[in-house]
Amino acid sequence: MGYSEVRANNMKIEILGSGCAKCKSVEKLVRNIVEELGIQAEVVKVEDLQDIINRGIMMTPAVFIDGEAIIVGRLPSSDELRKLLKEKVIN
Repeated sequence: MGYSEVRANNMKIEILGSGCAKCKSVEKLVRNIVEELGIQAEVVKVEDLQDIINRGIMMTPAVFIDGEAIIVGRLPSSDELRKLLKEKVIN
């Protein structure tokens, strides 16, 4: 059974950041892993500074899954991000 079959609804993954190199790297990494794992997800880049601050984020990049911050202020490894995404799909 693929990951898309485990979860009935698409998850929403948001990458928060102003567009710096780390933010772009996180976005690319998220998109690549979502595709690699066949996860049904909407991936959104949030660059509006006020929106980022309103969520309590003071350091970017940040990754939110379904409204929950899973990574804040750092560039995760591909293995760490892959593990976090798998956990979110199964739960």
